[in-house]
Amino acid sequence: MKSMQGKRPLGTTDGKLPPCPRRPNCVSSENDSGPSRIEALAFTGTPADALECLKRAIQGIGGAIEFESDGYIWAVFKTTVFRFIDDMEFRIDPRNRVVHLRSASRIGYYDFGVNRRRTAALRQRFLQEQARPAGSN
Repeated sequence: MKSMQGKRPLGTTDGKLPPCPRRPNCVSSENDSGPSRIEALAFTGTPADALECLKRAIQGIGGAIEFESDGYIWAVFKTTVFRFIDDMEFRIDPRNRVVHLRSASRIGYYDFGVNRRRTAALRQRFLQEQARPAGSN
């Protein structure tokens, strides 16, 4: 996937999100093992329902959706103090009924656990969104 107006979604390669680099500032559900490994988000309902819940969850924890296409979402988050930009990417896996996710800092080496905490907050918000009655706002 090409960069858009100076922004940089990574997209998927061979149907998967890109692996984390060898830096402790990235977490991903598609890493096989190691310290960057996190669990994917299990979903109920249809993949379309999961995408809607995911979008509400992203926005609910302060993210801005930059790009969406065919079961893929790229969102950005800015850290509170220094306004560093972190990228989160999501890929719906309808066969396994999960949303794979990757969260990484754009710059720097350490993130002091920010991406792991953000994915935990997103997971909780996603579960809340799935539990909402259909049609409620």
